[in-house]
Amino acid sequence: MTYDPTGHLLLTPPDPEAPARVRRLRELGLGDRPDPAFDAFAERLAQVTGAPYSMVNFIDENQQFFAGLHTPNGLRTAGDLDATTAASGAVGRFMDRDHGYCPHVVVRRKALVLEDVCDYPRFAGNPVVDEIGIRSYLGAPLIDRTGTALGTICVVDTEPRPWGRAGLETIKSLAAELVEQIHRREDESR
Repeated sequence: MTYDPTGHLLLTPPDPEAPARVRRLRELGLGDRPDPAFDAFAERLAQVTGAPYSMVNFIDENQQFFAGLHTPNGLRTAGDLDATTAASGAVGRFMDRDHGYCPHVVVRRKALVLEDVCDYPRFAGNPVVDEIGIRSYLGAPLIDRTGTALGTICVVDTEPRPWGRAGLETIKSLAAELVEQIHRREDESR
């Protein structure tokens, strides 16, 4: 568990379902390499929401992997989303599990709308706020037919955004659409 040393708030929730999720992701062949279809989905997600950054994110016990990624510059890298990898010169699609809000969405198994993360003390202390400059987040879980929360789709911005109910409904609808795409892939591979 991660605590903010100043406020002692739990920043990243415990994730007892992580081992089962990792097994399911392996069964599906997901979560360890970029996927052009997920990149295309992330691009569509950014277009639909008007967000500069969007991700299809799979989460294991220790890290998050952006199997689908859209950035404003169109590059398929997460360098501008991960200050630690950008500073080291290495560019990738991984982020620590204690960075960002997707781990909360997976554990809660519910969509999360943060129009301004600084309005929520529990989320304002997350490293992505100071290290990367994230100010708003909209994400929904990808819950497959086995009941496993595989990961999330999400959009983020460096400015506060009024996502509102329309944003919530959009992200939930798109998450359901991507889960159906994942199910079709699984059915076709059998």
